[in-house]
Amino acid sequence: MLLIKLPFLNKKTADQTIKNELKQDNLPKHVAIIMDGNGRWAKKRGLPRFAGHKQGMDNVKNIVRVANKNKIQILTLYAFSTENWKRPKSEVDYLMKLPMEFLNTYLPELIEENVRIQTIGDFNELPQHTRKAVEEAVDKTSSNNGLILNIALNYGSRYEIIQAIKRVATDVSSNNIAIEDIDDDLFGEYLYTKHLQDPDLLIRTSGEQRLSNFLLWQSAYTEFWFTDAFWPDFDEILFEKALNDYQNRKRRYGGI
Repeated sequence: MLLIKLPFLNKKTADQTIKNELKQDNLPKHVAIIMDGNGRWAKKRGLPRFAGHKQGMDNVKNIVRVANKNKIQILTLYAFSTENWKRPKSEVDYLMKLPMEFLNTYLPELIEENVRIQTIGDFNELPQHTRKAVEEAVDKTSSNNGLILNIALNYGSRYEIIQAIKRVATDVSSNNIAIEDIDDDLFGEYLYTKHLQDPDLLIRTSGEQRLSNFLLWQSAYTEFWFTDAFWPDFDEILFEKALNDYQNRKRRYGGI
């Protein structure tokens, strides 16, 4: 995996250079992002971790806008993993309030921008107020046909795959499908992402270079892009830098 670092440039110059280099006919259709580094962003500034999560939430709006402007079709954001329950209860409780706060604040703007909200993950363990806010947002944007903002909440890829295997086994034992019928396409129909194409580009912020149980099956041939920037500092220039680097890669899918 290659760590991409953006050299120092005047913001206006860098912004214009990247815009000139982006090709509108070769952009990723689906971009997935591991939004990492909120806590370290806050610590660096002598602030509580909560402040970093709040700043990170506000940055979601900015990145959705940039994705929409660049005609990205699907933007999947890793908002809360199945492993995040291990964090202190006070932090988890705060994180569970963020979807409600985000949607209450920005939903009118998302609707105006023709954004459609979808989710992946196990909702059974989420607090009622979190589920209600997300379900209302999904319902109110269901008729929009622009960018799909796909929020991964209480999501873990290993759990997703195990649950899919169980459902496949049940359908085989019930003679709904034959073992010979099982292939990549059929198995994909049992995943949370059955309604979405696999991500073309996966971005992780904060300098970490691992998937952290995110879209393991779906990322088999995804292009990865890493930056040292913490998520609250991940801006339009960095996003379009990632898009530009994606456009300069050759995707062979195991071929020559």
